[in-house]
Amino acid sequence: MTQSLEDYLEMVSFLADDGEVRVTDIAARLHVSKPSVLTALKLLEDQGLIEHERYRTVSLTQRGVIRAEEIRDRHSFLTQFLRDVVGVKADIAEKDACKMEHLLSEETLLKMKTFAKGKMRSER
Repeated sequence: MTQSLEDYLEMVSFLADDGEVRVTDIAARLHVSKPSVLTALKLLEDQGLIEHERYRTVSLTQRGVIRAEEIRDRHSFLTQFLRDVVGVKADIAEKDACKMEHLLSEETLLKMKTFAKGKMRSER
């Protein structure tokens, strides 16, 4: 899955936390056009991650929920790691985590999590 599609899926998940998800909401939050959203939603639908009927709301499939949770967990960990372990300001940590979440290998992420756990234990 591309970085862009991960961002769309993550946004659908965030918006679903607050209720119904509409194309206009996705476009506004990601600062993209509605046609761009529709193109991405079609690709996500083809992958079995969302359901969407034109002029209706967007919903995650069970598979989409699982994939979105993985993306959100990764983003959350990286934000917290940069902020709490590395000492980066919160707003910068958030922006950097958004970029990093798409690029880091699972091996690197696992090593970072192991490092963070060890660091937190040693600070007690």
